[in-house]
Amino acid sequence: MAKPTVLIQLDADPQPSTFDGVVAVDAGVAQLFRHGGVTPDEVRSLVHGAMFTRGAGDMKRTAIFIGGSDVAAGEQLLAAVTSSFFGPLRVSVMLDANGANTTAAAAVLVAARHVGIATADAVVLGATGPVGRRVVRLLAGAGARVRAVSRSAERAAAVVESLGDRFPRAALTAHGVEDRDALAECLRGANVLVAAGAAGVELIDRATWSAADQLQVAIDLNAVPPLGIEGVDVSDDAEYRDGKICYGALGVGGVKMHIHKAAIRRLFESNDHVLDAEQILVLGSDLGL
Repeated sequence: MAKPTVLIQLDADPQPSTFDGVVAVDAGVAQLFRHGGVTPDEVRSLVHGAMFTRGAGDMKRTAIFIGGSDVAAGEQLLAAVTSSFFGPLRVSVMLDANGANTTAAAAVLVAARHVGIATADAVVLGATGPVGRRVVRLLAGAGARVRAVSRSAERAAAVVESLGDRFPRAALTAHGVEDRDALAECLRGANVLVAAGAAGVELIDRATWSAADQLQVAIDLNAVPPLGIEGVDVSDDAEYRDGKICYGALGVGGVKMHIHKAAIRRLFESNDHVLDAEQILVLGSDLGL
């Protein structure tokens, strides 16, 4: 009899995410071990416990999921997990703290249904947040020209600078935007708009985005009113509004959930997957989403 699949969920938050636990079960995980308040110093013993309990043939039936609300803390946990591996002794691991990787991948994939991402001119509002940073990163990696927008020019510049080494040839620009006129100017020539700001914060009014004559796709990733893009409904799924193709958070959420579950299942195909933003985007693309 084959040994059951085991997913070890590591969260930096005191209480592990219920959302991530439910998705893991729905994805078919047989046993879910949830650890909260995990620090990088505690990771090695948890990883070695996962590796040393099963032989080489069964190691792919154990995997690690890194969740929690703090993406920076999640990145530290991922680094600690991968540094605990040696030789063939490893298990697959996925990072999706705050849902940032799966949500960003879903946003890029729904935009790609309507425009060629490699030649897109995209504006990302809330680009300094956990999801916004991932959206900028994935768009830039796919070849798009990306304008990273924040109310703080310094924070937007920090996002662009942080991606400079990863994408030295990317057309990335930082924009500090505080009023409607500046937003309208930032949208000039753009064909994709993604709002990835904090919940309950309107980032752009309807008059401004509807007047952007080259804009084709508007994607709002905020599900809590007031929404990030005024005039886009939370359930929009390729809905035409003011001549633009609009997606709300629930419209994108269906794609996000497909990706999330598929990524969990992918972890158990081998013992050497490391699923970060780019790998999750490729997985979603392979699914034809």
